Amino acid sequence: MNISVVVHGDDGVVVDKLESHRGVLTVARSCAEIAEVIALCETGLADAVILAGPAEEVDTQDIDSMIERGVPVVVLCDDVAQGQRLGAAGAYVSPTGTLAAELGILVTRARAELGHRERGPDPAHAGEPAKGTTGKRARVVVFWGPVGSTGRSLVALNYAVECALGDEDVVLLDADTYGASQAVQLGLLDEAAGIAQICRTVDSGRFDATKLERICAPVVIAGARMRVATGLPRASRWPELRPTALRRAVLALQEGCDTIVVDVAAPLELDEELSFDTAAPQRNGVTAAMLRVADEIYAVGAADSIGVPRLIRALEELHEVLGELEVKVVFNKVSAANVGASPRQALAETWERFGPEIPVAAYLPHDAAAVDAALLAGSALAEIAPHSGLRVAIAGLAGRRIRAKTPLLRRFTPSM
Repeated sequence: MNISVVVHGDDGVVVDKLESHRGVLTVARSCAEIAEVIALCETGLADAVILAGPAEEVDTQDIDSMIERGVPVVVLCDDVAQGQRLGAAGAYVSPTGTLAAELGILVTRARAELGHRERGPDPAHAGEPAKGTTGKRARVVVFWGPVGSTGRSLVALNYAVECALGDEDVVLLDADTYGASQAVQLGLLDEAAGIAQICRTVDSGRFDATKLERICAPVVIAGARMRVATGLPRASRWPELRPTALRRAVLALQEGCDTIVVDVAAPLELDEELSFDTAAPQRNGVTAAMLRVADEIYAVGAADSIGVPRLIRALEELHEVLGELEVKVVFNKVSAANVGASPRQALAETWERFGPEIPVAAYLPHDAAAVDAALLAGSALAEIAPHSGLRVAIAGLAGRRIRAKTPLLRRFTPSM
């Protein structure tokens, strides 16, 4: 394992320390200008950045620019106030006298929290909580999928409800920058958009897990309580969702709950900045940031002749844009009408022949009547159709075992 780092503001001490140690960190460049550091992050030359200069000269917007490009930032600082300011911005703060081996451990952990998978991680430190945390860390489950009506948001909502019914403290985030729908599915009228309020609170620098959870709307379904950060009511408001701010919010929420379920948009391409002379906001940056920070990723695809090829192409694009990520496939709307006789077997054979080597986690049956009833009532399947096959399958995906009940047929007695 070799991690290329760019060092900024160093008088030669940090570079000499890293080069003499010959550990996992390799100094790719030592820069005097922060603009040069950001440019190296854009080109992909920097796997991580170490800021060794005066901490008071470091701008939090520069840290955002680096992290939004998937590059973690380590600040060497002894000032407590400056360390808190930069730590709230997403940087990892360490004393100026930190040893080279400890820097290697910190950078490796920082990259892992951004979603980078290193080869050959140090097992001695794999299970340690990050410095300054309580040790509790909620799992982040992201539901993503190709374009089209795959039912991704429906699955995300009902998955969150099943986790809540399993006595988990759940937060559902609607981070779809194209067509947020969780508020509609739950019958909530929220023009303020809880997800946007979360980003504004994080940008203010005064936040913690408790404050962020209070922004989320409390929802009770089938006796289970969870919190929901509603999405943007209009897609034109997408610049309000800053990837770095939302990532910081998720990391903070992980210390206060058990499970965070995130519903994201389908597009992945990050080419908006090509139209500008300087770096521009990335509409799809939120999706990329959430996929990088996820512990589990479910790619939801429609089980039909159009949905399966779309899912295969989308997974290929995911690999090209974000590299190696652990993904599980969920086939939704599985029915004999769409696939033919023995739909699960047909899908499994088709996936084995044409799909990538990614496991199929679930085959969710098509139940339009139950879905329509839940949407009309502004609730989830667990409350409206608790014994439907679709609800049972989603509960199984969330690790809960529920038996489906076959509806009783009313005996027909001919009139005499």
